[in-house]
Amino acid sequence: MTTEIKVPVLPESVADATVATWHVQVGEKFTRDQVLVDIETDKVVLEVPATCDGVMTDISQAEGATVLGDQVIGTFSESGEVEAPKEDATAAEPKQAAAASSAVPSAKVIDIVVPVLPESVADATVATWHVAEGDTVSVDQNLVDIETDKVVLEVVAQDNGVIGKIIHVEGDTVLGAQKIGELNAGASVAAPAASKYEAISADELASPSVRRLMTEKGLAATDVVGTGKGGRISKEDVETAANKPKTSPVAAAPVTAPAEQELGERTQKRVPMTRLRKTIATRLLEAKNSTAMLTTFNEVNMKPIMDLRKQYKDVFEKTHDTRLGFMSFYVKAVTEALKRFPAVNASIDGDDIVYHNFFDISIAVSTPRGLVTPVLRDADQLSMAGIENGIRDLAIKGRDGKLSMADMTGGNFTITNGGVFGSLLSTPILNLPQAAILGMHKIQDRPMAVDGKVEILPMMYLALSYDHRLIDGKESVGFLVTIKELLEDPTRLLLDV
Repeated sequence: MTTEIKVPVLPESVADATVATWHVQVGEKFTRDQVLVDIETDKVVLEVPATCDGVMTDISQAEGATVLGDQVIGTFSESGEVEAPKEDATAAEPKQAAAASSAVPSAKVIDIVVPVLPESVADATVATWHVAEGDTVSVDQNLVDIETDKVVLEVVAQDNGVIGKIIHVEGDTVLGAQKIGELNAGASVAAPAASKYEAISADELASPSVRRLMTEKGLAATDVVGTGKGGRISKEDVETAANKPKTSPVAAAPVTAPAEQELGERTQKRVPMTRLRKTIATRLLEAKNSTAMLTTFNEVNMKPIMDLRKQYKDVFEKTHDTRLGFMSFYVKAVTEALKRFPAVNASIDGDDIVYHNFFDISIAVSTPRGLVTPVLRDADQLSMAGIENGIRDLAIKGRDGKLSMADMTGGNFTITNGGVFGSLLSTPILNLPQAAILGMHKIQDRPMAVDGKVEILPMMYLALSYDHRLIDGKESVGFLVTIKELLEDPTRLLLDV
């Protein structure tokens, strides 16, 4: 029986793909689950495994060919005339029997899969496996973290059992609902270590992630000694080869000695960028290159707010069980200014301007993984205590890596407070597709002229970066002056004047 080999279904954002590597040739025999071909897109390398034992009969799309999703690229015959696998299977029967005797007969295999990704997320990365093959796990235990461009998703155990195969290791790029491992539900005996590489074909020397690492290290397959089954190359093998001192027969001593003297005890560490960091870099460059960004500045006297806060902070905390900070004043002032200047609360979508009749404020939060901007929803409907509680909850989620896609999606305007780190003045970059971002800074005592006299006042610089394609100078300056006036006379926030 002839079976077609097809390109996997591509994500919505990927138009086509390229045939990267054929691991078998016409006439060659292979076994079930052996990788036949790698399909490379601009975001991920997809492996096409064999659905059963067979013999390759035709390759219609050679390496380098551009293909579409679900396109036929070859065929194979599900022939039963494969003698070698039969002999291997016979030889492997004692191993299989031994493995079966050490496992619980009633164990049920449950696939460990990537959670369904949001529409705006094309793929994800296996960040951290918290368990290894053979580990015993309990229901709801976190097995693996999956990192997307915006959040980290946890995959928990659906039942008690033992971890079987781990198909995709840390650093691999995966798709939504893709199988990345197996859980033997109900099992209580760890699988033997010898079975760790049973499912890996000897014909496949390196996975796509390992090949990428070899390219980064400048190594070829001949430079690396594979320690896996059938000579399979692992990431550890690549690191070992990369750290191995190169012995050149020509002038080895004169070349290496000065290098060691030059470095001395100094060291350097090279680590790959996380998916979030790469996304931040891409979005920042996109904002700089695709918008007419301009920044306008002003300064605000913070003494009225500081006096008000000092007077009421204790009773506020006792009444609302939350601390009275500066951010609630900032958010209130920004929300009121957005009502008066709708263009600042708008965004550009193609040739259209989208005016938002709601006020979702993104709050820049520094986390161990990088800067994120979770959204405070309907800020105009929140009290001062509601704003403080909302920001605190988002900050805690960001610190603990618990922000969800719902927390990160949307937002019409961003507030970033570099003052908490000591920044006196900066020009914040737009958070696309938003049209403006407000930068708050350090409150600094400075001599100011007040009614012809010099007074020492706590002053703070404000910086508004905006897209000049949508927001004119008059609107940007008027917006910033409104915030200044509201902060310098906070009673206006209560009186709505």
